[in-house]
Amino acid sequence: MSNLRLALPSTGALYEGTANLLSDCGLGVRRANSRRYTADIPSLPGVDVLYQRQSDITIEIDGGSADLGVVGLDRYYESRLEQGDTVLIHDGLGFGGSKLVIAVPDSWLDVTTMADLADVALEFRSKGRDLRIASKYARLVKRFLNQNGVNYVSMVHVSGGLEAAPVMGYADIIADITATGTTLRENGLRVLIDGTVIESQSVIVGNGRALANYPEKLDLTRQILEKIEASQRASKYQRVTGDIQGESEEEIARQVMKRPELGGLNGPTISAVHTGKRSNWYTVQVLVKKSDLPDVVSHFRGLGGIGIAANDVQYIYRESCESYDRLVENLQPFIESDG
Repeated sequence: MSNLRLALPSTGALYEGTANLLSDCGLGVRRANSRRYTADIPSLPGVDVLYQRQSDITIEIDGGSADLGVVGLDRYYESRLEQGDTVLIHDGLGFGGSKLVIAVPDSWLDVTTMADLADVALEFRSKGRDLRIASKYARLVKRFLNQNGVNYVSMVHVSGGLEAAPVMGYADIIADITATGTTLRENGLRVLIDGTVIESQSVIVGNGRALANYPEKLDLTRQILEKIEASQRASKYQRVTGDIQGESEEEIARQVMKRPELGGLNGPTISAVHTGKRSNWYTVQVLVKKSDLPDVVSHFRGLGGIGIAANDVQYIYRESCESYDRLVENLQPFIESDG
């Protein structure tokens, strides 16, 4: 059997977020120590975990060195090959949220929009030089500038300390990732009103050719996606249980469903409480959104409910896994014929 090679970020917020995500859905990674770049998932044999720099993950998947990976959406679009094998599998894991933005010095008082920046670029050109933009995302930024009519620009690649580029004099403006904008403001920079290049968060990407032609790898991918999807869905719900007295299960159901929005994800589950004698007590169980919990408890109390308890839910599965179904559709162009 060919093992599925899963590339995960080796450091930073995405490393922490991925570790928490996998742990929460029962796929905790076993890593000998923080200096070890290989690991496994005890609950899912057949998966080899490879820790990589986030900037390398998409490249490794495109090159076939990894089959599946967690990466920021910004990194995926910046690094992928246009006609490569990497496909977007899950577009929102719920952590690592950030934006790639265009920021100019505070001293540029009249520059607040991309249209203003286009005018500045023309002014620079009339003086014999291009507008210099420091960024680690030359591909995404250049495309965004072109779409907004900002021409005559020169991309300056900087590995670190982007915020200092305008002050140091080797760039005029910057394009960088930010979550809150605090660091930009502290360095005298201001984001343009319409200067968001891309809104990013953590995603799952994979090598379409490998997944399409190795059934074992595709099945392991399905198991990972189902666990993540079911766990994410469950995180929004709680199971509420209480005992309510009534003439019959049907009567209890009618009482509960007088507030249909509080009747649970698929309606209430009702069963008789057996005490050795007829007591007309029934246990009622509903699966409800966490935001509705106070109203559900009040509703149960209003029906004379006792022993009301609320518990977190680990997984909620549906008839099928949405992200896996989309993946299978996207794999069709990669299927290799035996002939």
